[in-house]
Amino acid sequence: MTTIRELANYVEELLESKSTPDYPGALNGLQLENQSEIKAVAAAVDFSTRAIKGAISNNANLLLVHHGMFWGTPSPFIGPSYRRLRLLMEHDIAVYSSHLPLDRHPALGNNVLLARELELEPSGAFAAYEEIFIGVSGESDVETSLLAERARKFAKNYGTELRTTEIPERRRTKRWAICTGAGASAETLKEAEEKNIDTLIVGEGPHWTAVHAEETGVAIIYAGHYATETLGVRALADHLGKRYSIPSIFISAPTGL
Repeated sequence: MTTIRELANYVEELLESKSTPDYPGALNGLQLENQSEIKAVAAAVDFSTRAIKGAISNNANLLLVHHGMFWGTPSPFIGPSYRRLRLLMEHDIAVYSSHLPLDRHPALGNNVLLARELELEPSGAFAAYEEIFIGVSGESDVETSLLAERARKFAKNYGTELRTTEIPERRRTKRWAICTGAGASAETLKEAEEKNIDTLIVGEGPHWTAVHAEETGVAIIYAGHYATETLGVRALADHLGKRYSIPSIFISAPTGL
């Protein structure tokens, strides 16, 4: 019999959740417990009604998400918030969320797994946040257009249309960096310049980052916020399924972004 507390304690140790800083409101860890033994785990990128109904239809009583129940300022459980909570309680479903701890994990993390999907081998860290690094970086010798095509195929599998800054013909990627999710920012672009990164692979970024990239000669591949953050929760759910001998499934709920 596997209880949610036993499983949650294992995941917190595995991901080093308590020692990993995160954005205010992320609230990593067990966000809603249940009473029954864990029979199956469902993974989803976002906490949503679609994810909850997917867990219910697959008889999963643990919902593992990257973007959890709580973000920003506290809000009352009314309207959609109440309906989601009621569904969870009626079906005795626990919710566990992991944001930056899952992004940065060296084996199960979104960033290292995206590098693998794109046939890249990480050799360094990237995307500094407080005292940690969220992303990965490395060296290569590959045509940037080919790298973008690999990313395009990956993104398409998750309902996302890839975007890139202008990529000149026969341009080659020598030094790359990955920061999944909202990875194009003032901080990551500055770090890319400091580390001589020529190609930055992210989920999404503000409009101005494309202008800045053109001015500085950095190619940015925007592979989709949702798509680039599917890998970690899937890998973690599969890992837990094998460890605790329970079924694990991925709930596809693309946002198109």
